[in-house]
Amino acid sequence: MEEKRHLLGVICEILLIVGAINWGLVGLFDLNLVNLIFNFSPLLEKAVYSLVGAAGLYILYRLINAEVR
Repeated sequence: MEEKRHLLGVICEILLIVGAINWGLVGLFDLNLVNLIFNFSPLLEKAVYSLVGAAGLYILYRLINAEVR
């Protein structure tokens, strides 16, 4: 039976992919794409990093919850 996907989960997964790509670019090419895009607004840049971190915590919670069942 197929599990219904929640919008919050999909958004969090997209944010984690964006974060992973950014970390990969930083590690390989010393290129911070988030900083490059949002350089005009440090507050907006910080918000993106905070959202990626919150998404990671949410996905971790879902993974732990799925293992308990």
